[in-house]
Amino acid sequence: MSYLGGTPAKSIATATSQSFNGDGSTTSFTLNRAVNVSEDLEVFVSNVQQKPGSGNAYTASGTTLTFSSAPGSGTGNVYVVYRGMSERAIRLETTGGAGAGYFQGENGAVGDTTNGKGDIFRVHEKQLDTSVTIAGTDNALCAGPLTLATGVVITVSTGGTLVIA
Repeated sequence: MSYLGGTPAKSIATATSQSFNGDGSTTSFTLNRAVNVSEDLEVFVSNVQQKPGSGNAYTASGTTLTFSSAPGSGTGNVYVVYRGMSERAIRLETTGGAGAGYFQGENGAVGDTTNGKGDIFRVHEKQLDTSVTIAGTDNALCAGPLTLATGVVITVSTGGTLVIA
């Protein structure tokens, strides 16, 4: 896949694993990193991998890991590995308006035809505060560097493209 600008970094800025101490009574633990679904984690209790999802050993959503039964007592007996983030389906629509620039494509032209074409620079914030999914049928472009607020996730569905230039 080609990119405009440099190739995106493939490193994760936050923890990729985490340990907890079970006490035989606690069923919920706070994760260092938000997840979308249970399958975003691999969870081990006393070195035995647990099955994710409702009706199984654990569920996870946001920064909460919840076990169906409390892990037994032990130092560091719960080990969590963060995997790739799952896909969520949302679609972003752009509507034109005064000062919104000018956009042209398969759906016709939208925006300020008088002044929009003269708007050479697209200006936006450096931090994304809302989770976003790029659909598998879409391409997206933004200028970087881009930081994500705590718990915010950008998901690029299979077939979709995100370029941070």
